[in-house]
Amino acid sequence: MRRTVQWLLVGAIALDVAYWSIWFTDRDVLASEHTQAYYDFENAFPLADLWLGVACLLALVTLTRRTPSALFWLIAAGSSGMYLFGMDLLYDLEHDIFTSGGGGAFEAFIVTVTLVFSVTVLRYAWTRRAELLAGDAGSASPAP
Repeated sequence: MRRTVQWLLVGAIALDVAYWSIWFTDRDVLASEHTQAYYDFENAFPLADLWLGVACLLALVTLTRRTPSALFWLIAAGSSGMYLFGMDLLYDLEHDIFTSGGGGAFEAFIVTVTLVFSVTVLRYAWTRRAELLAGDAGSASPAP
């Protein structure tokens, strides 16, 4: 399961970088709406997503090195993802984003991936907290 979480962290970092690279170079590829309010909403996310990316990177490094701080960074990454999931989901539901064609489908994908990633990382961190704190993230037995 450790390797799965490591790959999820790599995927989250890659998706974060790819999304914002596309958004700032050709936002029409990703935009679900073309209103100023939507652009303002999306433009409020880069700092929060940067924090998520940093937390994922530090979780990946500490998990790979099997250092006790991996527990902290995994929880930081997972909880940051849950917060972003909540913000995105509520906005998308309130503004019917999911029904707005290809952009809406992509947004539904992002929201779903964010939820699955966050729950998986948090569950992994919490059920293996003893091993993570002991610096042995490779143990197969979950903490009680």
